[in-house]
Amino acid sequence: MNQLSSLNRRDFLLAATAGLALPFVQPLNAMAKAKPLFSFSTLACPKWDWATIVKYASENGYQGIEIRGVLDCMDLSKCSDFSSPQSIAQARKMAEDKKLMIVDLGSSAALHMADPAERQKNLDEAKRFIDLAKQLNCPFVRVFPNDLPKNQEVDKTVELISSGLLELGDYARNSSVTVLLESHGGVTGKDILARVMSKAEHGHVGLIWDIFNMWSVTKEPPTEVYATLKKYIRHTHIKDGLLKDGKIQYVQVGKGEGPLKEAIDVLVKNNYKGFYSFEWEKKWHPEIEEPEVVIPAYPKLMQQYF
Repeated sequence: MNQLSSLNRRDFLLAATAGLALPFVQPLNAMAKAKPLFSFSTLACPKWDWATIVKYASENGYQGIEIRGVLDCMDLSKCSDFSSPQSIAQARKMAEDKKLMIVDLGSSAALHMADPAERQKNLDEAKRFIDLAKQLNCPFVRVFPNDLPKNQEVDKTVELISSGLLELGDYARNSSVTVLLESHGGVTGKDILARVMSKAEHGHVGLIWDIFNMWSVTKEPPTEVYATLKKYIRHTHIKDGLLKDGKIQYVQVGKGEGPLKEAIDVLVKNNYKGFYSFEWEKKWHPEIEEPEVVIPAYPKLMQQYF
């Protein structure tokens, strides 16, 4: 059974942080009872080193960090902070000392490709991330669907993605790591995601609901999305934006058109226990506001939804 869907907040944190020192677990549980859990993706701060990332998370009301690159290094297994057992232990301790959970490792692995060599390359990357997550006591590894190629039957693509998830779920089976498919790329509709996930039923497989990303493509109401996908949702990505001339202009939470209130209302109503993870895509959109501005603001802005 998947931990975030079935355990209460206290039990999830105890399970996800199994093996950590007791002084770390107890304060984190106490915080979790008092307020929703916030993390941010390091996409927001591509120029920050690990020490700066931990410092900002600790000082600005976060309980977790989602690692999607450090200092422009996107393959975490090759980043200096995670390239050896010693560096991994040091990076983990830095987070633990500040009572922070490393919530998710964001791989670039995509599962839609049929070419055997490309497919194996992506599966191998995801497995490296699973290995690293085990060492960091991190409960989740993110992978992408990532597309519905026009020259490939949809049924074939669904099968490729779902079978890839099952392979990765089996790889993570004897650990506390769960592989999460993010609603992303060409696979953002609730029905196609439900098809994929129904074929990938596994105790170590789940879904990231990227609320704004899905809505900006499909305009599906969050209440309907949640009703369709709720059994799979383990983690959320939160961002907001304005749609102008067919393009997205990212803005701070609550200042855009995204149906965040509806989405968060349905999550809270249904006793969602996971993190609300801020995904500010500074890495891909360098023109948007600086992390020194938006990262401290996010937990405060999110209070309007609770």
